[in-house]
Amino acid sequence: MTLNEQDIKQAVIQAHIHYATLEGGKNADYIPFLASVPESLAAVTVVTCDGQIYSCGDSDYRFAIESVSKVCSLALALEDVGVDIVHDKVGADPTGLPFNSVMALELHNGKPLSPLVNAGAISTVSLIHADDKEQRWQRILAMQQSLAGEGIHLSDEVNLSEQSTNFHNRAIAWLLYSSGAMYSDPMDACDVYTRQCSTLINTVELATLGATLASGGINPLTRQRVLQSENVPCILAEMMMEGLYGGSGDWAYSVGLPGKSGVGGGVVAVVPGIMGISAFSPPLDEDGNSIRGKRMVAAVAKDLGCNLFKSSLLI
Repeated sequence: MTLNEQDIKQAVIQAHIHYATLEGGKNADYIPFLASVPESLAAVTVVTCDGQIYSCGDSDYRFAIESVSKVCSLALALEDVGVDIVHDKVGADPTGLPFNSVMALELHNGKPLSPLVNAGAISTVSLIHADDKEQRWQRILAMQQSLAGEGIHLSDEVNLSEQSTNFHNRAIAWLLYSSGAMYSDPMDACDVYTRQCSTLINTVELATLGATLASGGINPLTRQRVLQSENVPCILAEMMMEGLYGGSGDWAYSVGLPGKSGVGGGVVAVVPGIMGISAFSPPLDEDGNSIRGKRMVAAVAKDLGCNLFKSSLLI
């Protein structure tokens, strides 16, 4: 499949024109920082596998990465312990329940099933090789920066806002510990997980993360290999199954691309071998996905004919 520069540029511009002011949804309010982000912000970006960047809107604005960070810690765990161990200890199935569900753990004997829900992400963090909590955190931050861009950094304001309200995740960490699905100190893992969700990213960096996965683990801007190529399909499979939480099935049905969202308003999709598409806008739907972000990413993908389930992309 070959795309030209003008087609990509037009698709990005048109997506922003049509959906950047779409009404509906509301900011996440259970994390105080997120509730304060101006809801009018909106951006959409494409980064191609040959390093071209196309953006429209507030693409320089840094927002909280939130659950998109789960892709990064999953990538690091796969590099550290391998595909089979992550699959055995965490899982690779949708939970069918909200991303912060305790019931999902109870229903599956304490196994988190997916590394892209909170329980699975905390368990995944505990698998990462480290001598202590600080080393584990620094390795995850370095992975975020390698996948997406050196500009990513921890926001003390976001982190404080999250650490002071993460009681539910602390409870999940102890449940994981009690069922044997925790592989470090549970409160250390929860602390590091909360930090990884508290970094700031913009849509160029988010699309670069997508493009790095699209390129088989090579960052298209730095040209550095970040991941072993054999780990990338596992990440994309997880994204397809659980990347947009309760909306993942509808996303696969209508868009046909691996994606990941975060309650900070970011959405990223991967077109293997071609590009990463990202968008950002704070108002969320009931599943926790950016309403405008989903529509902008979906519009770019549709305009460019990027659906993995269409034969034209499989040839």
